[in-house]
Amino acid sequence: MEDKIFCYLIMATTKVKRYTYFIGIDISRNKLDYAIMQGKSFIFHREAENNVQSINAIIEEIKTLPKFTMTKAVFAMEQTGIYANHLLTTLKKVKANIVIESALHIRSSLGVLRGKYDKIDAIRIANYAYINRENLKLWTAKRPAIEQLAYLSSLRLRLLETQLKLKTPLGEQKLFVKTKLHKIGTLLCSKSIQAIQFDLAEIETAMNDMVRSDEELNWLMKIITSVPSIGPVTALQIIITTNEFKDIKSPKQFACYAGIAPFVRDSGTVKVRAKVSHIANKRMKSLLHICALGALRCDQELKTYYQRKVIDEGKAKMSVINALRYKLILRIFACVAQQRLYQNDYERPIRNTLSI
Repeated sequence: MEDKIFCYLIMATTKVKRYTYFIGIDISRNKLDYAIMQGKSFIFHREAENNVQSINAIIEEIKTLPKFTMTKAVFAMEQTGIYANHLLTTLKKVKANIVIESALHIRSSLGVLRGKYDKIDAIRIANYAYINRENLKLWTAKRPAIEQLAYLSSLRLRLLETQLKLKTPLGEQKLFVKTKLHKIGTLLCSKSIQAIQFDLAEIETAMNDMVRSDEELNWLMKIITSVPSIGPVTALQIIITTNEFKDIKSPKQFACYAGIAPFVRDSGTVKVRAKVSHIANKRMKSLLHICALGALRCDQELKTYYQRKVIDEGKAKMSVINALRYKLILRIFACVAQQRLYQNDYERPIRNTLSI
């Protein structure tokens, strides 16, 4: 009897949701291309403006299809940032099944592709959803606080890049142009640079206020920044990119996302040293790199590890620094999983596995 119940529970947990209709949507700033498939059969293509009214009209047309139900349909699209906002808001209201995947992942999963235009892209997205129908990961909306922080973070990054574009040439010109001319250029740009610095301070204040006012975010920030050399900017970026550790739950998955995990490339007798992939969140990788360099100065344990690997074992410096990045990730995810602040001498409690 117990075996039958156990088998039933396994079948229940592994039950795959069956979809009948697959709608692929190619998104651009001004328009949306829809490709509707019933199973593997292509039905029709529609092109409409990227606004709420047009999206609602397309949804009403789709609802008239034979035996169509929203629970048995999946709407698939590529990650396109803010251009998908109207579409996502409308689809959430009708409780649609939504799949958002990276363009690179969709393209690489469909084999050799030739040609590219909006209609064929929409059909390819629908076909991707049909082929992977048993393994689709449905999209869930982030909390409004996370969405606001992500927006402010991207705005902060744009201001920093603008500031760098102004300040870097001024510093380089100092050695190659006349002093008088350099002073004129510096004076003319000074107000712009000051304005950017003021805006940056305002954005950082707004972000800090949001974190302090949100209990979950405030606690996560305390946990992550308790790890030596992890600052608030890196901590906040980790929270945003992992969606509060809901979308990315394991350190290995995050290391892969950040471009830290090395991958082996062997073929026959040819063996190449494992290397990290260029497909990564470069912003996250650079932040972790700065943290790893900081750890070499303030963390004696990691400093000793670095010296042993580089000096005693002759490992490449960048390879060891990459290992330090991963060690920091492991510390962060361990503390978040156990909901505790980092302790240098922490020992995990021994569980009593003996049955009475």
